[in-house]
Amino acid sequence: MSPGILGKKIGMTQVFRADGQVVPVTVLKAGPCVVVQRKTPATDGYDAVQLGLMEYAKKSGVSKPMAGHFKKSAAEGVRFQREFRLEEGSNGDLKAGDRVLADEFKPNEKVDVIGVSKGKGFAGVVKRHHFRGSDDTHGSMFHRAPGSIGASSFPSRVFPGMRMGGQMGNARITVRNLEVVEVDAEDNLILVKGAVPGPNGGYVIVRRAKR
Repeated sequence: MSPGILGKKIGMTQVFRADGQVVPVTVLKAGPCVVVQRKTPATDGYDAVQLGLMEYAKKSGVSKPMAGHFKKSAAEGVRFQREFRLEEGSNGDLKAGDRVLADEFKPNEKVDVIGVSKGKGFAGVVKRHHFRGSDDTHGSMFHRAPGSIGASSFPSRVFPGMRMGGQMGNARITVRNLEVVEVDAEDNLILVKGAVPGPNGGYVIVRRAKR
């Protein structure tokens, strides 16, 4: 049993349960994946499996070292790969060259989905951190500015983590405990309840829920 699978976000839709309840779902194109490398404590110092998403990739876009790495497990065509850590003594049946498909997951199972959120560019504190701002009337000239970021005499510096304007989005986000609503093994689709980070067509990592 694989600890997870790689895929792409297709988009959002809704499905109806047997009782008529409408459920918002995100459609994920999950797999097919191939085990590129199996790492063991004896050879690498830890237990892990390296998966690659099988899709068309130009040879010019793959470096010679990576092409040789993929060739060992007949994984030519991989563009996106990630590593899953394994608990000691588990998942011993996975080896290089094995295929991982969407039917590894079942309805009602809980998964964590990891993706990169949409980049919003530079944003101020009102948009980025939901600051209230100040009055727009009574002579105020302080509307969307952040305010004080620290005293000058002590501590005479800005503390790390101070909420300020800057890059918004384009960050790795993990959404935990999403329910698998439906699995289409024929088309390698997994429907999960709720929203998933990233744009349509963005790569995602689907792993079995840890909590």
